[in-house]
Amino acid sequence: MKDIKITAIQSNLVWENPEANRLHFDQHLSSIQGETDVIVLPEMFTTGFSMSPKTVSEKFDIENMATLNWMRSWTKKLDAVITGSISAEENGKYYNRLLWVRPDGTFSMYDKRHTFTFAGENQHYESGNELLIEEWRGWKICPLICYDVRFPVWSRNKLVKGKPLYDVLIYVANWPAVRIEVWKKLLFARAIENHCYLVGVNRIGDDPNGNKYVGDSAFINPRGDYVYQLNKWIEEVSTQTLSWNDFDEFRTKFPVLNDADDFTISL
Repeated sequence: MKDIKITAIQSNLVWENPEANRLHFDQHLSSIQGETDVIVLPEMFTTGFSMSPKTVSEKFDIENMATLNWMRSWTKKLDAVITGSISAEENGKYYNRLLWVRPDGTFSMYDKRHTFTFAGENQHYESGNELLIEEWRGWKICPLICYDVRFPVWSRNKLVKGKPLYDVLIYVANWPAVRIEVWKKLLFARAIENHCYLVGVNRIGDDPNGNKYVGDSAFINPRGDYVYQLNKWIEEVSTQTLSWNDFDEFRTKFPVLNDADDFTISL
């Protein structure tokens, strides 16, 4: 199996301004050196963590949606998947929706399961009820959103016909600095318990609600070690190679998932 290259873009966000954010991410995407397979943007990367969906959400239109078409353009140019979440409106309802956009223009989506009630996200955005597992260039990848990281049952890896459900777990986030140590601990826990690589991509900067964001984005291996930790408080674009041989050897020698409990999730 071929190794996979994943690029994390830890960026500041312009509050409630999709066009300005797309232009800013143009600069980040243009800076990527060499080949990559998956590019990960933060949560709500076009608006920041806004609780004004009536103002900032994009109507979900698969042909004429500005951000979706912008992502399509870049995926084709870079021959890589681009993923991140946005505020989207569909049939009069609002979603914190992750888009998984492929170079051929097709896409999948995941609606955030665990809306952040502490900030009133549940009062503005609908909760999703379907996990997304994507297979890309031989790797199985599960992308999730921010607050989801606190709820291990939702992301629990398991064997399906003798094979793990996924190999890489991704979290896109707007996780504030005041709780950043929790973010870091949870990322390690999710990587270890699910016997997988993990990529967590958080924003930096601040927002009008008084939240400050330090970043602390990271690549973590299934042993619970950093593959790479992005620098705090600054914008950074980092591409890391995840080794299939090391991963497969570790899972073969230490097959934890063979002993995992079987379960179902009741929604």
